[in-house]
Amino acid sequence: MPRHSGQTQRLIRRLAWAEIDKLWLKKIAQEAREEDINGLGLVEKVSRPGDPTAALFSSTDRATASLVARQEMTLAGLGLIPIVLDEYGSGWRVNLNYQDGDTVSAGAVIAKIEGSIQNLLMAERIILNFLQKLTGVATLTKVYCTAAGSSSTKILDTRKTTPGFRVLEKYAVGQGGGYNHRLGLYDRVMIKDNHLAAGGATQAERLTEWVKRAREARPDLLVEVEVDAIEQIEPVLEAGADIILLDNFSLPQLATALPQVRGRAWTEVSGGVTLNTLPRIAALAPDFISVGALTHSAIWADIGLDWL
Repeated sequence: MPRHSGQTQRLIRRLAWAEIDKLWLKKIAQEAREEDINGLGLVEKVSRPGDPTAALFSSTDRATASLVARQEMTLAGLGLIPIVLDEYGSGWRVNLNYQDGDTVSAGAVIAKIEGSIQNLLMAERIILNFLQKLTGVATLTKVYCTAAGSSSTKILDTRKTTPGFRVLEKYAVGQGGGYNHRLGLYDRVMIKDNHLAAGGATQAERLTEWVKRAREARPDLLVEVEVDAIEQIEPVLEAGADIILLDNFSLPQLATALPQVRGRAWTEVSGGVTLNTLPRIAALAPDFISVGALTHSAIWADIGLDWL
């Protein structure tokens, strides 16, 4: 069906921190702690759980430490700091100098934490693991968004995420300036090459049939179809697809395909997108470019915890 502005909120989104289930966040913080001090996931049970090294310090001693950026980075996941700390006791004081989405320079003091030396020593690595991973995703996303230049094209993530941590990784993409594609299988009909192959939809007529079937079965959802040849586009458009995913199209092919679709459906380009190819693709102004690397190839940001 013809694209219209009212579809935008159903096409893409940026997860807000308030949308993330706080009980789920507490659970993953608990599991991270249990993994560290109680061997969660192992068949053999730990005979004496805890941190014997931190136990060498007095339980009443307090200290202050800073979270420091060792490189330029775009922050994500700061809301996890108090959630993780609460799993190690009470009496914490946390002062944040920045917020998620901020880009900071090397040497920036992101936050200061005051509390029990024992508990802070135990919580240190868990806090850093979450922050380094999520900030790494946000930082890489910012690089990709910057590479798109002044193009109106929006950069999307994919479902190529760490199992069990998709919500956090997609949240981090938003903090880096990107947008979230579907959050899961449940929120869009997306007919890809494997669906077509499994259903025998190799001819244009069969592909059209699948689109019509999807529209009839779930009229409440947008329908996206992956195509890998220009001749597949027209039948899919005529069948009423909302989004055309142009998969692994060359630049010359995109230059032909995008004008054919523009105004009739939304366009998404995917497959083999790199920082080298992205500016040239964005210059052709597809509506969206989806990049799996935002989550599956992000390098952890270098954040340290320095004792004061």
